[in-house]
Amino acid sequence: MYYPNNIEEKCYEEQHIEGVLTEIKANFHDYFDLFFQSEAGAALKEEQVKKLAEKFGSEGVVKTRQKNTGSVLKRIISEGIEKFEKDRKKYKDLLEEEALEEYEDNPAGFKSVLKKDCPIILGTLMSPAKELDKYKYEFNKSNPNELLSVCQNLASFANNYAAECEDFDYDSISSLSDLEFKELDTEDYSVFGVIGGGIKSQFLFKLHPAYFPYRSKEAIWALWYLTDKKTFECEEGSQFLMINVEKSLTNQNYFYPYELFSFYAYQVYLLLKKEAEKNRVQIPDEYRYVLVDQFFTFIAKMHEEDIKFISSSSEDKPYSWI
Repeated sequence: MYYPNNIEEKCYEEQHIEGVLTEIKANFHDYFDLFFQSEAGAALKEEQVKKLAEKFGSEGVVKTRQKNTGSVLKRIISEGIEKFEKDRKKYKDLLEEEALEEYEDNPAGFKSVLKKDCPIILGTLMSPAKELDKYKYEFNKSNPNELLSVCQNLASFANNYAAECEDFDYDSISSLSDLEFKELDTEDYSVFGVIGGGIKSQFLFKLHPAYFPYRSKEAIWALWYLTDKKTFECEEGSQFLMINVEKSLTNQNYFYPYELFSFYAYQVYLLLKKEAEKNRVQIPDEYRYVLVDQFFTFIAKMHEEDIKFISSSSEDKPYSWI
């Protein structure tokens, strides 16, 4: 059976999740060593990153550490936060709850603002890439009332969740249900073809990076590599990939449930936190998932050529960021 909008039920089973986490933990340190040594890729040229990726795949990673480990980690975190904040205000202004309420009498006006002022949507609509024509079509025909309603739901959920977490030890979460993100994978939080998992998670991430990871295409690819491409006995192969044999199409699973992704991203955050604490570095709570996003992006960058090859057989590129 082909799962176009979901993943197999077994992926939610505790034993399956534990198997995935075991594999992530087994591969984490090799990737972290490269992440650190290259200063999140900033200290290496593209050719060097490729060579490191090749070395990682065949011979393993040389685990030599620089003496100024703490300084390097602080710099990586600082640069990540600076980059994250560059366009954050645009998202916060767009998703401010009182501002959204004012558009209830003018949903069409909100759709226009979304088109002009939302960085991720504007960039997609302005792109000359042919594969984005479908997104442009879906956006143009989308219902302004639905767009406004979904954005209000996302903003309300994010702000209420953040407020509740103020008196809660977030780092003590131990199970998928503890996250309480199941609701985010319902229809009330998406607009078909326009606000899907990628854009939805970007909105949440920009509002509260302390609690909401960005489920980017790079992040899903990173999880595939962190789990050593294993299928964990899924009938459809890896849960992190979309494989359509009939169309010869393979890419990252752009329907991957946000709830499940967030739990794995949370576990990666805990691993990064442990490494930071070893070197007397603190990851700012309010920016937990900025470092996680940097780490995922680095892993995907490492395997960039491999990813291009895997997805090159696709005649039509999927719209992974919607």
